[in-house]
Amino acid sequence: MIHPAAIIQPGARLADNVSVGAYAVIGEHVVIGSGTTVASHVVIEGWTEIGCDNRIFQFSSIGAAPQDLKYAGQETYLKVGDRNLIREFTTLNRGTAEGGGVTRVGNDNLFMAYSHVAHDCVVHDHAILANGATLAGHVEVESAAILGGLAAVHQFCRIGCQSMISGGAMVTQDIPPYTVAQGDRARTVGLNLIGLKRRGFPEETILGIKKAYRLIFRSGLRLEEALLKISEDIQPTSELEHFVSFIKESTRGIAR
Repeated sequence: MIHPAAIIQPGARLADNVSVGAYAVIGEHVVIGSGTTVASHVVIEGWTEIGCDNRIFQFSSIGAAPQDLKYAGQETYLKVGDRNLIREFTTLNRGTAEGGGVTRVGNDNLFMAYSHVAHDCVVHDHAILANGATLAGHVEVESAAILGGLAAVHQFCRIGCQSMISGGAMVTQDIPPYTVAQGDRARTVGLNLIGLKRRGFPEETILGIKKAYRLIFRSGLRLEEALLKISEDIQPTSELEHFVSFIKESTRGIAR
């Protein structure tokens, strides 16, 4: 399952049923789990760990040094989970020593062509980065978030779970969970109701999120007042608690 034209450096550790295409290059510190397919012309380098059953398409660059002028060759990591689809020309960079040293990608994500994940990012599970979507350093993307084509996210921003960012959006502040954001600079324009229903959220949970959204984004109340009213007036659920805690913990401010 290893093409004779592939270049695999001594020290690389590949499970027995990993497939590697022609002219792929795999570095000496790379670890790849079972069932993963590496297409032709892929480069995987650095201290990179890739889990099981991933599909890595041609011309992707996985585990290259971070695009950070302070990086001086330190041993930093890229850790990728299972069942991810990494399409053509995607770039996933390792972490930096100053940023914690690790870029992390979870499970079941889709990275479409030309998408980019910079150093020290965390991408959870079931996220989608459409063609050309770009994450600057230290960005966190929670589970099941969707970034449209050519969307760009400023460093240290957070993208909440189940949120959707429109194509071409320029994100400079945190996008709360369950919301839709668009524009330059991106602002929330509503709730991702279709996504919530598709994910099987109960009606009462969606209703509570709707009420909280209106208080924060449509009532004209100061943020502190809106959060207090949510705690007093809305039946708590785990989803609502995450929505509120995400906003309270924001350091860049929320896009509203």
